[in-house]
Amino acid sequence: MSFYIGLSILSNNEKADKRRQAGRRILSVFEGRDIEESDIGKEDQGRPFFKQRHADFNISHSGSLLAVSYIKRGDTRTGCDIEFIRTRCRAENIAKNYFSSAEYGYIFSSGTSDETRFFEIWTLKECYLKLRGLSVFDMKTSPSFIKEDSAFSQEKYFFSFGETVNTEISFYLYRISNSGGQYMMAVAIEGEDEEPEIKMFSQISLDCKRIVKIKAAPNPEETVMPKR
Repeated sequence: MSFYIGLSILSNNEKADKRRQAGRRILSVFEGRDIEESDIGKEDQGRPFFKQRHADFNISHSGSLLAVSYIKRGDTRTGCDIEFIRTRCRAENIAKNYFSSAEYGYIFSSGTSDETRFFEIWTLKECYLKLRGLSVFDMKTSPSFIKEDSAFSQEKYFFSFGETVNTEISFYLYRISNSGGQYMMAVAIEGEDEEPEIKMFSQISLDCKRIVKIKAAPNPEETVMPKR
């Protein structure tokens, strides 16, 4: 096992430098050595990476939770996004302008915005963009994670990946609960399929449940249609 997700509870108003310190503490455990700020560089669009290391990581923060995805294997890359599930007053506008028509239909299939479904799509798109080293401003160009199919026997919409890839990418979608509310987290890994091991870095218990796995393969026939 070389693919991990680290989760840590912080205070809601934790400043950015404290969050970075918390992220480095988690990375230090995964690396087995102290990680300093000087060990980390940034790509042209700001994506952090280890200097001269055959390992990759990604960090996300929302509300009181910090999430770190980490893979120690060759040139494999990972992306991670976590979001506190809440009402977004601009959810419909965001979905219309930045999500695919199938994703929009999935979120609003009941006639009103489903907050949980909105953040399922948002986090999946974000973790993909972060894996690629892109930003939220590129979200409109990201692939669709929902396919609409009236022939599908259980429901009209199901999860998929709407783009051809050269290297296999696996996506994992989790719902996390604690006393402060519910979160959605998505993690992506490029390369060989390997489910992450989740490690807690807080004494307070978190209920973390995987709800969806998506595998995008270069050969579409090998792509897995995920089940909840």
